[in-house]
Amino acid sequence: MPRVLVLQHVPYEPLGTLDPLLRQRKIRIRYVNFGRDPHAQADLNGYDGLIVLGGPMSVNDQAHLPHLRVELDVIAQALKRDLPILGICLGAQLLAHCLGAAVTRNPIKELGWYPMQLTPSAASDSVVSKLTQDQPIFQWHADTFALPVATQHLAFTEGCANQAFRHGTRDYGLQFHLEVDRRLIERWLRVHEQELATDRGPLAADVIRQQTDANIAASLALSTSMFGAMLDAWGWTHRLAVLAHQR
Repeated sequence: MPRVLVLQHVPYEPLGTLDPLLRQRKIRIRYVNFGRDPHAQADLNGYDGLIVLGGPMSVNDQAHLPHLRVELDVIAQALKRDLPILGICLGAQLLAHCLGAAVTRNPIKELGWYPMQLTPSAASDSVVSKLTQDQPIFQWHADTFALPVATQHLAFTEGCANQAFRHGTRDYGLQFHLEVDRRLIERWLRVHEQELATDRGPLAADVIRQQTDANIAASLALSTSMFGAMLDAWGWTHRLAVLAHQR
């Protein structure tokens, strides 16, 4: 039974839609919650993969958030051991930084739904090829990462050049939030209410709710297919598929 280590930064950025997908495949999940315990340590021994979630902090906050250095060490260990890695938003930035790329402010904050553009390399990628050109995807970030050397650039938006990359065959950095459902988006709108109003005006939350109404069904279907393809690429085949093959 595979075991995955999950690095979490704040309570309102959990695995989301990834949680039931992992559990359906009988994958054991262990969180290290730095929001609850900033001095927590993470040990990869006994784990078969690593997921690093998002958060409001920056990779460049290491001086006053030392757990970020702990996380970079864990990511480096996972790379050395050739364990599959998924980084989402901040997690993607940490993965990119660990691979030698800079993390800086994006030209704009992306808050809400933005059409995704695919690079030519995406067509041959079993995971990101599940996206369709111009499909609106949920975003919530101020920083961005440069593309690490020796990685495949897979997706971008008009306002953010690097939205997805693959390192090797199984490590993915995703700037966007495909793990969100309607309830999680609503929670973020409450948590970030002041930030959103300051940045986009008092009606911004209502605009995002309208966009969510239009896009959430497609996003949830994509979450299932894209994360499912990623878990397949990791060798964590759906239990029902394994049983059917054995018969």
